[in-house]
Formats: sequence, structure tokens, C-alpha cells
Amino acid sequence: MFDRDREWDALVRFATDEQPGATLGVVSGRRRQGKSFLLEALCQEAGGFYFSAQEATKAESLSLIGEALTRHLDLVAPFTPTDWPAVIDVLLRIGRERPVPVVIDEFPYLVQASPALPSMLQAAYAPRRAERVESRARLLLCGSAMSFMGGLLSGNAPLRGRAALDLPVATFDFRLAARFWGLSDPRLALLVHAVVGGTPAYRTEMIRGDTPEDLEDFDAWVVRAVLSPGSPIFLEARYLLAEEPDLRDGALYHSVLSAIAEGNSGRGGIASFVGRKSNELSHPLTVLEDAGLIARELDAFRGNRTDFRITEPLLTFYHAIMRPFWPQLLRAVNTERIWQRARQRFIANVVGPHFERICREWTLYFAEDRFGDWPSQVTAGTLNDPANRTSHEVDVVAVGHVDGAKAPLLAIGEVKWGEVMGAGHLERLRRIRDLVARGDKYDTRGTHLVCYSAAGFTEELMRERERGEVVLVGPGDLYGG
Repeated sequence: MFDRDREWDALVRFATDEQPGATLGVVSGRRRQGKSFLLEALCQEAGGFYFSAQEATKAESLSLIGEALTRHLDLVAPFTPTDWPAVIDVLLRIGRERPVPVVIDEFPYLVQASPALPSMLQAAYAPRRAERVESRARLLLCGSAMSFMGGLLSGNAPLRGRAALDLPVATFDFRLAARFWGLSDPRLALLVHAVVGGTPAYRTEMIRGDTPEDLEDFDAWVVRAVLSPGSPIFLEARYLLAEEPDLRDGALYHSVLSAIAEGNSGRGGIASFVGRKSNELSHPLTVLEDAGLIARELDAFRGNRTDFRITEPLLTFYHAIMRPFWPQLLRAVNTERIWQRARQRFIANVVGPHFERICREWTLYFAEDRFGDWPSQVTAGTLNDPANRTSHEVDVVAVGHVDGAKAPLLAIGEVKWGEVMGAGHLERLRRIRDLVARGDKYDTRGTHLVCYSAAGFTEELMRERERGEVVLVGPGDLYGG
């Protein structure tokens, strides 16, 4: 187990809770994050019951769980249930003697065939029902369909208010991913993360531990490990959409993701790329957001503007690099040449935006009080410059907690992947700070100016840092060096 201590501790506390009465928990997260590994280990350690559902009819699913319960309980006669309430009562009886974990993995498959199952669980977990009161079964429902799992406990859903645990198992952040992949070079770690993100199984199961040895090996690694049709990860980005039951119009959702991967982050740009009216995209954007595949971010300076970004790096890589060359990649025709042709596109459309995202994540989660206080939010923004009849895009805008009339603007920053940053970048940030100071939204008296660069800084800019005029952040800083 690698760095899942928080999740493991939460599961153990839930499963070993001595209080009377059966309890219910939900474990969610995208596929290949290690959920099943955690839950199987929990049942093994605590003598619990683990069942992984399959895509099957109601009758077959009942038969399969009946067989699993027969084996687990060592019954003389086989348990052959004909409905789910009978199964639920047997699951509750498992916890008659002591607290014990009872896991149903891939729960959405069961609901797909039996839509009333959540309501049946609600009835079984009625507060004064004897079967619940007399049991200490710790039932855990697990699933990878994020849109479904997200709605399981929300709004007017039957199980709302019934769960004692709601545990998301997230992908590794960029620092943990570097440790997991065994990458000590920050630039190489950033490049690898821009391709495969922080999903643990991509390394252990799909690429089987194949890691680029150094920066010189990165190109060859992309060709052999990601762009090869023989690699299990080759089709993974397409499967990520297929696994979500609410994403029925695959062509539309792929087009929306392609639009974002091409740099169209606003609703209007996405609509133009897809060929739909802006108001027709509300549903597909909401569905992709509920599935955890995209996230919306408010513009720091324009409260009525929303930008969208893809949350899974492999999806961005697929839509920006693989999808345009899909017929050739399927036949493994000149893969090395395709990658060389696409490499500049990779830097501009994938690595550049990804580096900006990593810099914002670092500012929010790892900079701590480096800028005078903990940020309450870090996003990007676009600021008008009426005097010069232009606008400025600001890559990093860190806002502190509001204590007065205005929110403190802790820092504004510019991000460059392949460009050595100099005094001109600092002057631009000063201009932006002056423009913000004229408005009534942010307090700029303590605003830090920050330059983030993976290529380095000029000597002049480093002298400005010594005078306290600018904060310089490189790849080593991002990874805690």
C-alpha cells in the first residue's frame, strides 16, 4: 500500500466501530485508484465479506451474490435469493456477533439491473428496524461511476442521510505521483505527470513499471509505453468515458473534451468548436463535471466568466496528441515520426497548460503561508487594461481569507514552461497589480509578484528577488526541493 494511510484509517475506524446498529458507508473514486485493493485488504484483515458485482441481469447478480454468501457463511444448503431484500437481511446478519465489514464493490452494476436497490437499502436501514438495530454490519458500497456515486447520497436520493462514511479515493497529487513513479528529476516528473497523471494502476498494471530513465529517455518512453497499440494504456482514455453510464452520446462528449484540450476553455469557444449553441452545452458540461472528468473555475477578475479544464491528464494527452493521428497509431505506422511531429503540440497544448495547473496547485496546497497567509482559493483570471486597450491573462491569482471589506490578494503570478523569465515579466506583473489596486475587489497592499518557470530566470530577475521584489519558483520548489 502506497500513501493511502488516511483512507485506510477511515475504513478501519468505520469497520471496527463497536457501537450497536448496522451502518452504511460509500467509497468512490475513478477506476484504478486502488479502491478494491483497500476494501479487499480490509475484509481480509477483519474477516469481512467482499463481493464484486458484474455487468449482469438481476437474476444472475442475485445468483452470484448468493453463491458468494454461501461460501463465506459455509452454509450446508446453498443460499438462492430471489430478491434483494432477502440478500440485504443476510448481509445484516453477518454482523450479529461483532462489527464486521461487508463490501459490495461495483455497486452501480447492481443498480443498473435493479434501479430500486437504493430504496430497498433505505428501507432496510430504517432507524428502528430490528434487523438493523441488532446488527453491527458495516456495509460499504463502492463504485467507479463518479456521476452515479456522487448522486447516491445527494439531494432527494433514497440513501441521503443514511451513510456514516463517504470516502473518496482520489488520484495522487503531482508530488505523490513523482514518488510513486520513482522520479527524482522535477522536470521529468512534470512531463510524465502531464501524460499519465496520478493514477497508480497506470504504472503498476498498465505500463508494468516501465519508467523513463531520464529526460533523454522520455520520448522513447512515450512511444513504447503510451502510443503503442500493444500497451494497455493505449485505449484507456477512450474507456474512461465508456465507463460512465450517463455519457450516452460519446461523440459529443469526446468533441467537448477535444475543444478544451485545444485551449477553448470558455463556454463560447467550446460551443464554436463543437458546432452547437452555447446553451445546448449545459447538459454535457454538467455530466462531464459530475463524472469528475472536467472542472469549472471562476475567473478571478470576471465573476461572470467560467473556464473549464480537463482533470485527467491522460484525457488531455489523448485528445491533443493521439486522437488526431488515431488511424495511423492503430496500425503502428511510423509512431516515432508521429510523436516527433506532435511534440511541439505536446509542449504547447499539454505541458504548458498542465504546468500552469501544477503551479496553481502548489500555491494552494504546498506554499502554506509563503505569501503571508494560507490562500482560500487559487485560480486564473483575465484583467482589462482600458488605457492600453488590451487585457492581461494572469496564470496564478491567490486570494486570502476575507477579514475586511476587500479580500486580500496574496499573490499574482506568471507561468512559463520553456522560457527563461526576466525583468519584462516582472514589469508586466507590476502593471497588473496596479490595475487591480484601482478596483474595489481586492486589497493589494500585501500582494506578492511571482514568476514560475521551468527554464530558469535571468540574473537581473534573481537580483530583484534578493531585493524582495519578486518570488521565483522553479520545478525544484514545486517538488519540495
